Amino acid sequence: MFSSERLMFRSYTEDDFKFLYSMLSDEKMMRFIGSGKPRNREESVNFLQWIFQHYELNKEYGLKLLVRKTDGVPIGHAGIVPQVIEGREELEVGYWIAREHWGNGYASEAAKSLLERGLSQLGEDRYISLVQKGNLASRKVAEKTGMRLAKEIILGDKQVCLYEYEK
Repeated sequence: MFSSERLMFRSYTEDDFKFLYSMLSDEKMMRFIGSGKPRNREESVNFLQWIFQHYELNKEYGLKLLVRKTDGVPIGHAGIVPQVIEGREELEVGYWIAREHWGNGYASEAAKSLLERGLSQLGEDRYISLVQKGNLASRKVAEKTGMRLAKEIILGDKQVCLYEYEK
């Protein structure tokens, strides 16, 4: 567990499934994530298992639940997620904020904290963020954290902006 100014980052547990499912089943929330479609209960269970698998690789990896310090309310998740992009192993700084908490700067705070933590604790000098082209809010977050647009790629059938940060 670690924290930023307003947020606690902690590993998911089975008890957090209801919150995770509330994000994954929200049509507007999922518009720019993955296939762009909400996930059903079974797909959400599989997603939680995918999160747990990353914890086994490295305790620093995977999506961490973001909990607001002032009241303990979960507001989203963010993390450093291993990816393979065009045959290259990458570390992605990923962030999702539940819709009712959009517009409060939480994504920028989480992304900046993860990037700083990754640079200081993991010893890696390169990080990316993958953001679907139409997701202007998340693109701004990547830019605010000091990432630059490197190129556009196709992931699945979606046009995705690959942002990068190199020390």
